[in-house]
Amino acid sequence: MSRAMRCQGCLPWGGWAQLPRSLAASRGTRSVSVCAAAVPGGAGRCFLRRILRTSSVSFPRDCVSYQGDSQESSAQPGSSRHGQSQLRNVAFSGAIKKHQKRLSEWFSHQPNEERQFGPSFSLDAVHVDPVIRESSLEEILKPSPDLAVQNQLQQPCRKVISLHSLFDVDACGRQVKNVVLYGTVGTGKSTLIKKMVVDWCHGRLPRFELVIPFSCEDLSHSHAHVSLRRLITKKYQHLRDVVPVLEASNLRVLFILNGLERLNLDFRLAGAELCCDPNEPVPPSSIVVNLLRKYLLPEASIIVTTRPSAVRRIPGKYVGRYAEICGFSDTNLQKLYFQMRLSQPGCSGEESQDRSSAEQENLVEMLSRNLERHNQITAACFLPSYCWLVCTTLHFLYFTRTVPPSQTLTGIYTSFLRLNFSGEVLDSTDPTHISMMKYVAKTVGKLAYEGVMSRKTSFSEEDLQQCFEVEMKTESELNLLEVFRSDVFRFFLSPCVQPGKEHTFVFTIPAMQEYLAALYVVLGEKKTLAQRVGQELSEVIGKVSEDVAVVVNIISKVLPLRFLPVLFNLLKIFPRYFSRVGGKDRDTIAHTMAEELFKEEDYFNDDVLDQINSSILGVEGPMRHPDEAADDEVFELFPIFMGGILSRRNRAILEQLGCSIKNLAAFEIAKAMKKTVIRKSRRGLPPSELMDYLFFLHEFQNERFTAEAVRSLRAVNLSSVKMTPLKCSVLASVMSTTCHEVEELNLTSCNLDSGSLRTLFPVLLRCKALHLQLNSLGSDACKEIRDLLLHDKCVVSSLRLANNPVGEQGARYLAEALASNRSLRQLSLLHTALGDPGAEAIAQHLAENQHLQELNLGYNSLTDAAALRVVEVAKKHETLDKVHLYFNDISEDGKKALDSLRMDRDGVRALVFLTAGTDVSDYWSHILNVVQRNLPFWDRERVRQHLALLLQDLESSRSQTANPWRKAKFLRVESEVKKMLGELQDGSL
Repeated sequence: MSRAMRCQGCLPWGGWAQLPRSLAASRGTRSVSVCAAAVPGGAGRCFLRRILRTSSVSFPRDCVSYQGDSQESSAQPGSSRHGQSQLRNVAFSGAIKKHQKRLSEWFSHQPNEERQFGPSFSLDAVHVDPVIRESSLEEILKPSPDLAVQNQLQQPCRKVISLHSLFDVDACGRQVKNVVLYGTVGTGKSTLIKKMVVDWCHGRLPRFELVIPFSCEDLSHSHAHVSLRRLITKKYQHLRDVVPVLEASNLRVLFILNGLERLNLDFRLAGAELCCDPNEPVPPSSIVVNLLRKYLLPEASIIVTTRPSAVRRIPGKYVGRYAEICGFSDTNLQKLYFQMRLSQPGCSGEESQDRSSAEQENLVEMLSRNLERHNQITAACFLPSYCWLVCTTLHFLYFTRTVPPSQTLTGIYTSFLRLNFSGEVLDSTDPTHISMMKYVAKTVGKLAYEGVMSRKTSFSEEDLQQCFEVEMKTESELNLLEVFRSDVFRFFLSPCVQPGKEHTFVFTIPAMQEYLAALYVVLGEKKTLAQRVGQELSEVIGKVSEDVAVVVNIISKVLPLRFLPVLFNLLKIFPRYFSRVGGKDRDTIAHTMAEELFKEEDYFNDDVLDQINSSILGVEGPMRHPDEAADDEVFELFPIFMGGILSRRNRAILEQLGCSIKNLAAFEIAKAMKKTVIRKSRRGLPPSELMDYLFFLHEFQNERFTAEAVRSLRAVNLSSVKMTPLKCSVLASVMSTTCHEVEELNLTSCNLDSGSLRTLFPVLLRCKALHLQLNSLGSDACKEIRDLLLHDKCVVSSLRLANNPVGEQGARYLAEALASNRSLRQLSLLHTALGDPGAEAIAQHLAENQHLQELNLGYNSLTDAAALRVVEVAKKHETLDKVHLYFNDISEDGKKALDSLRMDRDGVRALVFLTAGTDVSDYWSHILNVVQRNLPFWDRERVRQHLALLLQDLESSRSQTANPWRKAKFLRVESEVKKMLGELQDGSL
């Protein structure tokens, strides 16, 4: 019976809800060891295979700093001293010590992704053991009960076994020699193997005197006959003195075979002949078979890692123990991992220690509270590899101070998939050898795309059947589906934990749905039936035409048949026609990307980076009632991931995963998209949507495209967008692609600080109008602004710093800048806590300035002396003609002195009150508008007192004039002030 038919018998097509294997026996609390591996779960598989494939002819000593040397001798347990004493007089004892050190160096080394997307941790620093459950072949083969993930996470553990107890005697008292360690993608098989090797190297695995790791992927690529002795010495040359006496010396040897699913084993005698001689050359698969048979080195212990679908390739009689890796099935394990990972020194970059430590603790606390809610993230972090993704994403969001080209959100997700899949084929026995990621893109990507288009995140069993089963036609396709359901399904989809949706499935990480949907579209999998048939016919005819060309050329030289070249040209028409149709597909991809990027219904959502942050850390506040209508689903990451996937670096990684995107296709998509994107970006986007657009350009990583897009942005309004260090870096990176001047940059209420200004310094230099109100910018930030204004390339002509705690020291920094700056025309220091000393500092340096035209010092608690001092300097200034001094502590005498100023005589106008002698000030509406705009940030009682004074002044001035027209103007302004006072009293303003 075929595998597909066996699958039909044990797991009916209607039972997609049974796919998540019962982990009830593995849920609960268990002891946790903290000793190895910073990349949990499947995230270390490809790196482990690279280690196992690498020949050890010359392990470099300096590639990794080894931290276990000082512990190696002291950490040897007493139980291993007897074995060590036997080896003292053996010539190869030094070779084994050398082997330990080499393996420790290599297996402690971190993959590139670990160093690229966060601080690099030693293996002894961050590791939490996943739950390992003892299993049996019967449990593996029988259908899984229907248990929701939230129930699985609360079930008590049964049959839990530690990594170091895998070779203990079984229930019948028999010594276990062969162990099969299996688990789905992402549960941590490769990481546990790395941990086991490092433990042995550091003396924490005394059961074995020699450990020899092998990669089954490496063995699968070797077709030449080779002996076991040659196989070992080829990879570990320093063991050449040990291998000849492996059998005679009675060494306690452990062979590690990682990734058995890559080998096609045949345990029949006709398929793998018996071999008991380590020196006899046989196929590598026969060596593995004979080791497992115990015909070759019968005393050696063997541990095999594999995915569930390949467990049955080893007959049960050759397996002493089955063990399933169940991931972080206990939320306490998840919390411990996050606490250890996010609390590591250096995680937060180069910020001050106190600040970074507090931010790290706050992150851990918020994440812990979200896990306690048994949110969907709890189900996702059941897989250790997703815990790595969560930590990496948080590091990207919170601790990224600069963004090199390789640092993108799309790059994180692409590298995450490479760490877990690494170009593996879905089924090594299938003749198509389709890569796992390609299969996922075609099937799960289709489900993801349909969900994005219909704006839904949960899927029923019918949706899954429609996506995975509707096109199943052949035995091979059914076999591939069986392997996918067994090994990969739970990595991408899990039961929904939301009340009322327990029988539906959601993507384990919400952003993964948008990533796979984007991959599905960019790979061109979204085709109609006619397009698919046309492509296949084009490929066939194209290949045939090449052969026909040779024949036609030969015949035409012998026979004068003029119709043959004509026939040949006709054959070429179809491929050429289809290539044009293929070009239309790329236009469709570009159109989809542009339309999704500028959807008006998403205009007023939070920007995508804040959305990702909320999906991980949750939203603080009361939980939604189950009967309350849910918000519409938002898929704003979908077009951003489409652009990110088209970047050169991500296409190179996807090529390794079997998902090829040609350079020409990427070029044509970018070309087709350019006009639409630039035209729509000019319409004036809301701040959060503009931030998404800038982030899209950063993810796209196309400098030429970005330069043209940014050049069209003359005004950049990001007001009220929380500008984290990452967003500041993205803005600086995107804007650095051009040198054009920006007419206006609005960063009002963006949570900026001095570090943000340092990051944005190159951008701020090119901005004519700069709005920095409401950002809590103190003296440190003013120091950065001083350096900005003193820069010889600064073009800032209008600078607004209202409602910032500038203070006296900040005013001194700004005064220094005023003395030498040549570009500034307008400076607003409204409500910046200057006081008299700050105003004095401004006045002292103001005389040296020759270009300022307008200065706003309103609401700064200035007294008569300071105000008159500023005005006296302004009177002598060549260009300064307007000074705002309203809402200051100016007396009636000071008001009279300021009222006496005349523009035609003194060259400056002081805006202090709503009146100008016996007339209404020309700027009364401007002053009231300033009050109304800033009232939420000002002291209401103080504003009420000032408005009362303004009203008294209006009434007094009205009584002094006999002009009815002026009286009417006074009455109108009085009514506006009284209205504002009433609204202020009622609290409606």
